[in-house]
Amino acid sequence: MTASAPLARRLGTADAVVVGLSAMLGAGVFSAYAPAAASAGSLLLVALAIAAFVAFCNAVASAQLAAVYPSSGGTYLFGREVLGAWWGFVAGWGFVIGKTASCAAMAMTFAYYLFPDTSVLQRLSAAVAVVALTALNLRGITRTAVAAKVLVTITVLVLVFFVVLVGTRESVVPNAALASAEPYGVLQAAGLLFFAFAGYARIATLAEEVRRPEMIGRAILIALSVAVTLYAVIGVVSVKVLGSSLAAADAPLMSAVDAVGASWAGPIVRCGAVAASLGALLALIAGVSRTMLAMARERDLPSPFATVDERHQVPAAAEIAVGVVVVLLVLLADLRGAIGFSSFGVLTYYFVTNASAFRQPCKQRRWPRAFNILGMAGCAVLVATLPWQAVALGALVLAGGVLGRAALRRP
Repeated sequence: MTASAPLARRLGTADAVVVGLSAMLGAGVFSAYAPAAASAGSLLLVALAIAAFVAFCNAVASAQLAAVYPSSGGTYLFGREVLGAWWGFVAGWGFVIGKTASCAAMAMTFAYYLFPDTSVLQRLSAAVAVVALTALNLRGITRTAVAAKVLVTITVLVLVFFVVLVGTRESVVPNAALASAEPYGVLQAAGLLFFAFAGYARIATLAEEVRRPEMIGRAILIALSVAVTLYAVIGVVSVKVLGSSLAAADAPLMSAVDAVGASWAGPIVRCGAVAASLGALLALIAGVSRTMLAMARERDLPSPFATVDERHQVPAAAEIAVGVVVVLLVLLADLRGAIGFSSFGVLTYYFVTNASAFRQPCKQRRWPRAFNILGMAGCAVLVATLPWQAVALGALVLAGGVLGRAALRRP
């Protein structure tokens, strides 16, 4: 292995789009609508529109920055270059802690759909999935992209199948319409839906491996547009078929096929959920490891994480570390109800993204600064809608990282 060597540029624009889609079309598309509907009620699609707009503001900021700084690390790098080292660290640490927890959540979601009734098999299969995908990532970014294409194709085909099957039928059991909601509930639902498809940052974190960095912005916007369109169509279909029962559905898409009398399609939907979870996990491991690589290069994380495998051109030590931590989490922790702080970390990351883009000079700008202001405001508002326990835990872990960096860099 070589310390701090550059990564190889092996990804095309289409590959970058696929990696972004695999992160955005994760398990959230199969499960996020129920809690969102419980909060937003009949204004569920309004909440989706708010989430999509905040995501758009964040995406154009990421795209604008990645075109100028085409290296691994995403907003960790952007924050360092534009705002200063401490801003970059806060963004990078928020991303690492938040998305590591998300890795574990995706692994457990995969295991839940595979073995819905056996908790021991769930944990073991989740650990096996993490080990297998970490090993795949270690074989090189091109293999990661190929696997992402397969998983995204399966996911999209299943989602299109669901829309055609359910959207053309009426529910065999009439349901009441969703109840009305207060503005706070709509914003809380927007936060839930935002995190369900906020995977476009994965494209920016892989900027050092894209052959044409100037195309990263286009890849981010294409991936986001496809994901938002699919979420909107599936949301409309789910509301039409399930009505008020959507808010109580553990697996909304499974409930929808049952509601139209097509229970035979359940295994197909389950297959799509498994593929989506694995695709998101694959992209998350790649994204977190690249951020760790960038942080280690600047001595914000231990220097061994800056090593790059000479043969496969991947940050092998960082990827192995992510895999080990996630395996421990899925084996020892109850993550399905305890990863709210990851939302705090991701919103912190995107707040710094928008702040960095706002500070870019005019010659580097591709979008008006108004989008950056709205993006920062959107991130702040969505943080305010999170449960206070999630905010407190997220702030505590973030502060721990800041104190640790200060202690390590003290003369």
